[in-house]
Amino acid sequence: MTNKQQILAKRPVGMPDADTWTLTTTEVPELKEGEVLIQNHYVSLDPAMRGWMNDARSYIPPVELGEVMRAGTVGIVVKASNHPKYKVGDVLTGWGGVQQYTITNGEGYYPVDTNLAPMPMYIGTLGMPGMTAYFGILEVGKIKEGDVVLVSGAAGAVGSVVGQIAKIKGCKVVGIAGGADKCKYVTEELGFDACIDYKNGDVADGIKEHCPKGLDVYFDNVGGEILDAALGRLRMKARIVICGAISQYNNKENVKGPSNYLSLLVNRATMQGMVVMDYAPKYREAAQQMGMWMMEGKLKSREDIYEGIENFHDTFQRLFTGEKKGKLVLKVIEE
Repeated sequence: MTNKQQILAKRPVGMPDADTWTLTTTEVPELKEGEVLIQNHYVSLDPAMRGWMNDARSYIPPVELGEVMRAGTVGIVVKASNHPKYKVGDVLTGWGGVQQYTITNGEGYYPVDTNLAPMPMYIGTLGMPGMTAYFGILEVGKIKEGDVVLVSGAAGAVGSVVGQIAKIKGCKVVGIAGGADKCKYVTEELGFDACIDYKNGDVADGIKEHCPKGLDVYFDNVGGEILDAALGRLRMKARIVICGAISQYNNKENVKGPSNYLSLLVNRATMQGMVVMDYAPKYREAAQQMGMWMMEGKLKSREDIYEGIENFHDTFQRLFTGEKKGKLVLKVIEE
């Protein structure tokens, strides 16, 4: 049995090119006692992966050169060697990496039920992006009914869920997305109150138009100039959730910081970073709640699925070109 893997070959400067990874084929080794072999069906592609390639201090160690590229996965156990919890046929999600097969002792893996939701949803709305949205907006953003909430990256895997949860909780929600098609998706399909098209208009003007009395919460997925524009429209005791800064990840120069940060002082506001792994003990509780919202028709999930492990680089680039809606997923199983 052979395993195709995407191996980190170099540390990119700016946007990763095709030589950043090497596609290799290796033999799948025999299992040791207490291990399982998972055939990965789907790999999660997330903006955070860009940061994991940098040899820099962060909330998680970088991927080392020569290692399989780190990624969330979902797949089926095809072999098991006296494992105490998992058996052949179980569907598991965890950090399997960009490869077709993963051997694990089960640590950090969670069983999922494909009778309740399809596999890709467990690396999307019911996986890390959904958990990020849930805990980011509820526990860090501390939203309450009547809040005015602004969400950047509103058509993406995290932002789309953030806005829907805020609507469920009785907030006014304004999104920021790139292009008329995405803005239409955000308002007409996801139910946001409005959406600002950053590609075809001034974001600061858009915030002023749609949030004339200012913002109570800004959920930031992009950083840069859009974060600065939001800082300029804060209300008293506003909360800013720093989830990501995709506009800055491929910079060849220093990250651009906010010049309007004194607005935090004037408005007694807070700006707090959040990392989803901090909330791991509560994942099951969040998944149950979001699953209930889905059954009630209050929460929609969208997965943008591409095929072929050999197409990993081209698919990964869609995170930064904006050529996707919802959760970006790569199908790596060969039928």
